[in-house]
Amino acid sequence: MQVVGEINAIREIVSAKRQQGCRIGCVPTMGALHPGHISLVEECSKHVDFVLVTIFVNPTQFGEGEDLGKYPRPLEDDLAACQEAGVDCVYTPEIAALYPESYDTWVEVGDMSTILEGDCRPGHFRGVTTIVAKLFNIIQPDVACFGAKDYQQQSILRKMVRDINMPIEMIICPTIRESDGLAMSSRNRYLSTEHRQTALCLSKALEMGEQRLKSGETDISTIEQEMLKHLNSYSDVRPEYAVIRDPDSLNELENPQPEMVALIATYVGQTRLIDNRRITLKNP
Repeated sequence: MQVVGEINAIREIVSAKRQQGCRIGCVPTMGALHPGHISLVEECSKHVDFVLVTIFVNPTQFGEGEDLGKYPRPLEDDLAACQEAGVDCVYTPEIAALYPESYDTWVEVGDMSTILEGDCRPGHFRGVTTIVAKLFNIIQPDVACFGAKDYQQQSILRKMVRDINMPIEMIICPTIRESDGLAMSSRNRYLSTEHRQTALCLSKALEMGEQRLKSGETDISTIEQEMLKHLNSYSDVRPEYAVIRDPDSLNELENPQPEMVALIATYVGQTRLIDNRRITLKNP
């Protein structure tokens, strides 16, 4: 497995593989890899000949007061996990290479970036789309894999790729969960033992929303309030939103429809967690 940090070096590696007729796959990450990330690598390897993982804690997607400084950076462990997973190359760029002095160019997706996570974390998605566009420009992969847990993020990135005509196949992989239902996240390591148990309130609230819809409830706002009530029943939980939206546009819904997505963001103690669940109704 090759590990490189220079832009020219990664371009040369990719170019050489292309000349050999290889399809290139990319799995962008911020490191602190867990089995959810490895599942992306495994899926990517089914579609390409050369799997490249990027590890870069992107400063432009963190807002003031967020956890950029303490975000986990266990690079040696991450490289070992990539090696074991059969990754062909890991790209670990330096901040100065991607954001040199006087950097001032941004990629933004419009309305979808301003709601939900975009409302709670202003500027977050501008940082996400900019760094992914830069990585795609450097690597020029044929395939890129992202996880469904960051539902709004992958929706925005898919729209970015469509809107600016990037010739990249976007593959969205299922959320990987712990045995008790907690969605795997690099931020789970921040949770105390007590808060780790409390964090199950996210998946329970999502399940509650799904069951209310499948039982025939048609008032979306009532279900959302019930989801929030469940989250607020825990003294150390501070929800930011619990909503049911259109799965493509993320627009608000007045009535149930065949396909929906429930999304939650909440603090458990001092740790901010997100989760989602796709909901399918046979007879809405």
